[in-house]
Amino acid sequence: MKEYNLDESYITDINEKLALSTKDIQVYYGKSQAIFNASLKFPRYKITALIGASGSGKSTYLRCLNRMNDKVATVNGEISYRGVDINSPKTNVYEVRKHIGMVFQRPNPFAKSIRENITFALKNAGITKKSELEERLEESLKGAALWDEVKDDLNKSALALSGGQQQRLCIARSIAMKPDILLLDEPASALDPISTSKIEDTLKTLSKDYSIIIVTHNLQQASRISDYTAFLHLGHIIEYNSTVNVFTNPKMRPTEDYVSGNFG
Repeated sequence: MKEYNLDESYITDINEKLALSTKDIQVYYGKSQAIFNASLKFPRYKITALIGASGSGKSTYLRCLNRMNDKVATVNGEISYRGVDINSPKTNVYEVRKHIGMVFQRPNPFAKSIRENITFALKNAGITKKSELEERLEESLKGAALWDEVKDDLNKSALALSGGQQQRLCIARSIAMKPDILLLDEPASALDPISTSKIEDTLKTLSKDYSIIIVTHNLQQASRISDYTAFLHLGHIIEYNSTVNVFTNPKMRPTEDYVSGNFG
């Protein structure tokens, strides 16, 4: 592994409305530090990609953004959402996750019908009116580009869907709660190229209404769908800029080595 100066970085300022920002985020697993002073601003209604080698801290950092690390790590620093530090111990984690949804690497539909996968959380949130449940069901499945494929089989088990369909169902399940922000942790890594393309098209469409932050190990995917890209290395954010600049005019040597395939 090449040695780099991890104290050097290039972080562009974002002069747009922000969905979320972090300041000096540090993450520890016991005494081992996984994230070092991560400060980023995420613009609204854009797709931001987090890239870097395995073990660089991408998923750890992403999970901080809706408090998914609470029981497994110590997270210090500020996470600002709508003027509130959601990393404060006073913050209601469940309220945070209503506004900041998450889709994981492997599809994890409930062992229920397609319909119940969407309506289960809605009912738990107090929505009981049948017409509203049906409206949210259709709206979210259309948003995830799945409606036309499943509208005649809504009572079928979600586990009978293909892997790509299951992942789009998980996206639909998340957006049914009408979050502001959608976090995705390598959502296409287990999918075939056709399903991956459908996921990417879905995310580009959703970015008109949602702020999206995605971890991906696929550089082509990051370059295809994201507006901004952050490159992480050994828990440090080395570079953050528009995706075009990161891939065609990187400012930092580690970034240049990574995107050109000379890393490691």
